[in-house]
Amino acid sequence: MAKKFKELAAKNLRFRFDPESVEVDSTEKLHPVKHGVVGQKRAIEAIKFGIGMTDPEYNIYVAGTTDTGATYMSRAFLEEVAKEQPAPPDWCYVYNFKEPDKPRALKLPTGCGKNLKKAMDKLIEALKSAIPTAFNTDDYHYKEQVLRQEFENKRRKGIDALREKVEAEGFLLQLDPQGVSIIPGKDGNIIPPEELARYSPEEKKALRDRGDKLSLEMNQAMTEIARLESEYVELRRELDHKVALAVVEKKMKPIVGRFKNHGPVLEYLEAVKQDILEHINDFRKKPEAQASQGPFVGMATPPVMNKYSVNVLIDNSEAKGAPVVYTSNPTYPALFGKIEREAVFGALVTDFTMIKPGALHEANGGYLVLKATDILKWYLSWEALKRAVRNKEVKIEDIGEMYGFITTRTLKPEPVPLEVKLVITGDPYIYELLYIYDDRFKQMFKIKAHLDDRADRNKTRIRECLDCLARFCEEEGLKHIDRTGIARILEYSLEVTGTRDKMTLKLGAIADIIREANYWAVQEKRRYIAASHVEKAIEKKIYRSNLIEERVQELIKKDIFWIEADGCKVGQINGLSILQTGDHTFGKPGRITANVSMGKEGVITIDRESRLSGKIHTKGVIILSSYLREHFAQDKPLALTASLCFEQTYGMVEGDSASSTELFALLSAVANVPIFQGIAATGSVSQKGEIQPVGGLTRKIEGFFDICKHKGLTDKQGVIIPSKSVKDLMLRKDVVEAVKDGKFHIYPIKTIEQGIEILTGMKAGKMRKDGTYPKKTLFRLVDDRLRDLAEKARAFAKEKQGK
Repeated sequence: MAKKFKELAAKNLRFRFDPESVEVDSTEKLHPVKHGVVGQKRAIEAIKFGIGMTDPEYNIYVAGTTDTGATYMSRAFLEEVAKEQPAPPDWCYVYNFKEPDKPRALKLPTGCGKNLKKAMDKLIEALKSAIPTAFNTDDYHYKEQVLRQEFENKRRKGIDALREKVEAEGFLLQLDPQGVSIIPGKDGNIIPPEELARYSPEEKKALRDRGDKLSLEMNQAMTEIARLESEYVELRRELDHKVALAVVEKKMKPIVGRFKNHGPVLEYLEAVKQDILEHINDFRKKPEAQASQGPFVGMATPPVMNKYSVNVLIDNSEAKGAPVVYTSNPTYPALFGKIEREAVFGALVTDFTMIKPGALHEANGGYLVLKATDILKWYLSWEALKRAVRNKEVKIEDIGEMYGFITTRTLKPEPVPLEVKLVITGDPYIYELLYIYDDRFKQMFKIKAHLDDRADRNKTRIRECLDCLARFCEEEGLKHIDRTGIARILEYSLEVTGTRDKMTLKLGAIADIIREANYWAVQEKRRYIAASHVEKAIEKKIYRSNLIEERVQELIKKDIFWIEADGCKVGQINGLSILQTGDHTFGKPGRITANVSMGKEGVITIDRESRLSGKIHTKGVIILSSYLREHFAQDKPLALTASLCFEQTYGMVEGDSASSTELFALLSAVANVPIFQGIAATGSVSQKGEIQPVGGLTRKIEGFFDICKHKGLTDKQGVIIPSKSVKDLMLRKDVVEAVKDGKFHIYPIKTIEQGIEILTGMKAGKMRKDGTYPKKTLFRLVDDRLRDLAEKARAFAKEKQGK
C-alpha cells in the first residue's frame, strides 16, 4: 500500500565510523593534549580574555550543563595557563609587639617564608643558650660585683652616718625587713617602757622633739638610699642591656643580612630585637628550667617564646607557576581560613601560630575554581567571597563574632591583600538567576564562558577527541583504546547528541562509558579496550536503567496498553512519545483517537479538559483548528466538535511533536477513511500543514519497532517522520537491518498531504481555484463532510427558531 512512497534507505539511518578510517591503531600511539578541551572555542576565548583582564570585576562564570565537564575543563585549561605564570609570594603571620591581638601579615618572596621561620627558630634556640652563657662569664660577674659593691658601700656609708646621729641624740637605729625605724635607747640598749614612764613631762617632750627631728633626717637618708638603689638598678640594666645587645646583634646579623632588601621583615626583626632586650630575663633561664616551670610542662615551646615564632601561612617554595585551587566544600573557614584553639586546663587559648589559611589564601596570585551549586549552599561564604574580591583583601574572622552571635575576645589578624581570579562553574540557568536577582553578580562576573554540549563532526574535532581520549586514559590509569573501540565511542558520541552531524561534548557521559568498557576489558584480560567492550558497556548501562521501559513493553505485549500494529481503523493512529526516567530515555507508542460530531466547540482534547496536558500541547491543538479553517472553512462555517485523546495516558501530556499525528486521526475521522495501524507517526505541524522537526526521533522509532517485532513484522509496518529530522537518526543496528531487508519502513514527509496518503493509501487532493477538491480524494471527503455538518447545523438552527 505504501511502498510507492519515498522511503529512507538503510544507509541513511545510522552513521558508521569505519575503524580503518581511524588514523592510529590505539590511543597509546597518541600524545595526550595538554588541557583536555575539545570543541570549546567560544568558551576558551572567553576564559583567555577573562584571564588577561586584571580588573577585579572581570571574573569568569563557566556556563555548562552537568555532563559537559565544566569544572574539569576549567581546571585543566587553567593549570596549563598557570604553569607559564610566576609563582606568587609567600605570606606569614608574625607577632605584633605593639598590638598583640592583631598579628601582622608579612609578604615575602617565593620560598622565603619557610627560610624566615627556620632562621627565627634557630635564632631563639641559639639565644636561649647564648644569653645565659653571656651572663655567666667572669667578666660579667666582675662588672656586676663592682656595681653592687659600689652601691653597698654608698648605702652602708649613709646608714652609718644616720646611726651616729641617732645615737648621739639618745636613740637607736633599727633595721628590719619592714624598713628602718628609730627607738629611744642608750649605750646600745633600748630604754624599757617602764623607765620611759618615769620620765618627767619635760623630758618626754624633749625626747619626742628630738625623735621628730631625727625622723625627718631619716626619711631624707632613706630617700637618698632609694635613689642610689634606683641608680644601681639602672646601671645594672644598662650592663645587662649591653651584654644582651652584643649577643642578640651577633646572632641576628645573618638574618638581617639575608633579608636586608625586605623592609617589612627588617622592621619586624628590629621589633623582635627590642622585645628580646626588654624581656631579657626570659632568656637568662636555662632551657631546661624554662620547659619545667609553671602549668606548661611538656610543651615543645613555652608560651612566652611563641611570640618569636613565624607562622608560614602560605608556602609557595615548591609551586610551579600560579596556583589553581579547587574546593568542593566552600564553607566560610574553608575559604577564609580559621583561628584554631586548644584546651589548656579547661580553657580555650589561641595565638597567632594557630591561624590557618583558607582556599583564598592558597589561590592568592592565581585562580580559585568553585562550583556554583557548592558555593550557593553557603550563603555567608558567597556574600563574604564577593566582598573579599571587591575589596581585594582576605580577612580571617570568627564567623560567630562577625555576625554578632558571640562576642568573645579573639585575634584580629591583619588582612592579606588579595589578587585572585574567580572561576565559577555551573548550569546556564543558575547564571541567569544570579544575573537577574544578584546585583553584585553582574558587576563581578563580566565574563561568561558558555560551553557547548555538542560540536560539528569533522576531522579536526575527531582528532581533538582522540587526543582527549588518550589524555583521559593516561590520567585515569585505564587501558588504551584500539581503533575499533575508538570508532564505537565516536558513534556513541553521535548517539548522545541525537544527530549524525554533531559529536557530544558531554565529557562525563563519554568518560563513564570508557571506565565501564575498561572494566570489561580487564575482565577479559585484553591489552586494549575494543569495540566489543564499549558495546557491552553501553548495553549494560541501558540494562541497569531500563526496567521501566521493559515493564511498559510488557504491558503493551499483553495488550494491557493497547497498541495495534496491523489492520485499519477510522479515527485512530499510533503516535510516538518519549518517556524519561532519570538517566534513561525510551520511546513509548500510544494510540491517539478522534471523534467528530456537529457542534460549535471546534477541536478539543480530552487531556486538556482533564488538565493533563501542558501549554505547548494546547498550542499544537489550536493549530489544528487553524489548519481546518484554512483548508475547509473558506466558503462555510466550521460547525464541528472534534475530540482528541491520548488513550491510556495517566500523566501529563506535553509538547507538540504529536500535533501532525492528531491531525491525521482528525482527518480520518471527518472523512470516515481508515488509517493503517502498522504505521506510526510523529512530527509537529504548522498552520500551513508543513511537518516540522521534533526531538527524540531515534528512541521513538526504536520503541515502535520493538512492538512491531514482538507482534510480528508484516513487511508493511513503519513510521512517518519529518524529513528535516532525517539527519538526526542514529538507529540501532537491528532496526537498520530490518529496513535493509524490507521488513520495516521509514517515510520522511514534508507536508500533511504526504503523510495522510501514506496512512490511508488515498490521494489527499489539492484545492482548486473554485475552493473545491477533486473527487475521490480524501480532502474532498473531508470538505463534503464538513459542508454537510454546516448545512445540518444551519437547518437545525432554523428549525429551532421556527419553534
